[in-house]
Amino acid sequence: MVGVAYDCLANPLGAVRSTFGKAIASGSDPASFSGKDWGAVDVFRSFLYDDGGLSQVPLLNSASIRWVQPNTLVRFRGMIQDMLGNEFYVGAYKDGSVWRTNKFTDVPQFPMDSKPDMRLWERRMIYCIPVPGQNSWTESPSEAVVYRSMDSATQQREKRQRVDAEATDIMDYDVSDDGIEGSPSPKKLKENGHSSLPTPSQQSITEGTSSSVIMVPDVDRDLLPCLIKIYDCPESDLKLNEVFEFVGVFTFDSEFKEDKDVSDDFTNGFSEDVLVHLPPNKVPRLHCFIHRKLAVHDFLPCSPTIEPKPNVVKEIRESFLRHLTAVLGNDGIAANFMLLHLMSMVYSRVETVAVGKLSLNLTCLSKESAPVFGTRIGRALKNLLPFTQCISVTVDYLNTASLAPRKDYETSRLITGALQLAEGSHMIFDETRLEAGILNSVGVENARLLKTLIELQKVEYDFKFYKLDMPADIQILVLSEGKSNILLADVVLPFHPSSVASVDITAEALEAWRWYLATLRSLPHSIEPEIQKLMSLSETLQVMENDLVEARQEDRTLGTQDFSRLLTMGRLMSMSFGETSLSLEHWQMVKELERLRRERLK
Repeated sequence: MVGVAYDCLANPLGAVRSTFGKAIASGSDPASFSGKDWGAVDVFRSFLYDDGGLSQVPLLNSASIRWVQPNTLVRFRGMIQDMLGNEFYVGAYKDGSVWRTNKFTDVPQFPMDSKPDMRLWERRMIYCIPVPGQNSWTESPSEAVVYRSMDSATQQREKRQRVDAEATDIMDYDVSDDGIEGSPSPKKLKENGHSSLPTPSQQSITEGTSSSVIMVPDVDRDLLPCLIKIYDCPESDLKLNEVFEFVGVFTFDSEFKEDKDVSDDFTNGFSEDVLVHLPPNKVPRLHCFIHRKLAVHDFLPCSPTIEPKPNVVKEIRESFLRHLTAVLGNDGIAANFMLLHLMSMVYSRVETVAVGKLSLNLTCLSKESAPVFGTRIGRALKNLLPFTQCISVTVDYLNTASLAPRKDYETSRLITGALQLAEGSHMIFDETRLEAGILNSVGVENARLLKTLIELQKVEYDFKFYKLDMPADIQILVLSEGKSNILLADVVLPFHPSSVASVDITAEALEAWRWYLATLRSLPHSIEPEIQKLMSLSETLQVMENDLVEARQEDRTLGTQDFSRLLTMGRLMSMSFGETSLSLEHWQMVKELERLRRERLK
């Protein structure tokens, strides 16, 4: 447990140095700590999860960065937008006869000379951004005020602890991450003896009164990025576009000013050094202790505690279907297909086929009706799903948009595109304003990218010398006047609304529907080894086989894709009732929906 000389929230580096000192005192060799933890992470894991400290840790975002103090413990939630490679740093060094550590910091606590008593370690750098399209309801209002209620007496006590205890001496970040450079390699040697100690004026920035604030970086307030530094973690644990919560030490230098002369001397010709383009006065750093991958449930601020029992799920399903019907102008068929669409997700891949996807194209929307129902649908989905995007597809948009992420070798950065999204995102493509026009080379390429996304659930990343397909899991809804020629959806349905009534919902119902979608989409769809269920399934499969044969005899245009779509709809239908295996009743419901859809297509 943490001793009285420091606390995990206000002075996490004290815990790091104290545990390091204890490990060295026990006879451990600093060289053995390369890529390993000496017990510091266990202290924070115990504080966060065993002692319930996670709720006390402020969430770093564009609002909290104004008052969160450097060198304190913070959380950051975001999508991994770019992998920046690794960097070397002086992890441990000898100050006289005492071994000290720089782990989880940007600059050393004490001045260092270039001596052999140093240990070079390595850490990974990951560039994260807030999840694209994240809706405001996913953020708890209480998170913005965590840690703000510390009274002045507590602050004075903490300042005395920082001054009196050697293990809790605070650091200020007068040397930036990219302050000492000159190597053309992406891996940089930091802390090579040129770092300086904080001046009294700099200390006053960190140890000032409660009214002191940090200068907000010059970035979009809703898109505060963060450079995450990862220690002792296998590369396979973190992947591009995954959403994580990182807990660690926050560092930020609002007063940093680049020395143009130094920059010219050291960075000319070395533009591949990525940190040159991520100055610490614009991109805060987080030295990560603990990270965890987030699921949709983690973004439900008021998720009700409900077991997915069939009777409970059925009630929620009925109320949700009524809501969708009202949103869609009393079009019950469209509401049923919308429900299946919102339940869909890619759960496996067979060669090039993304199994489980169900994109939906609502047609018969005119320029007059599209603004009305497009707005209603967009607002409804924003209230239901954590991550949503809406794009108006026009010839001008296709000819100018940057859809695919691309590698910029001058900055050694992956430049994001509109299609670089987190798993589980929802996209609406509104084609109702698409008119006849000529696509240039960019437009043709963008149309191809959209076609690949909706058909294969893949996004092509442009690395200039080669292209790389990245798997995606994005729900796609297309609004159009006629059948889309660009975005060929799995289900094409003529939209027939009959009313534009107001839609009133309660907060409790909204929470239940969010829980319903998040929970049932993650249910495993399997066959339990019970004889009765196996017999029932066998009968269902026989009926399905006969139905598909009859459908093929009646319509020779039906192919394997149509059969695959019907099976996916059957799976989604059973999931929407909270069941993990397909029943004959649900298959009959799918058949009826498909019959009604084909009636409209005629």
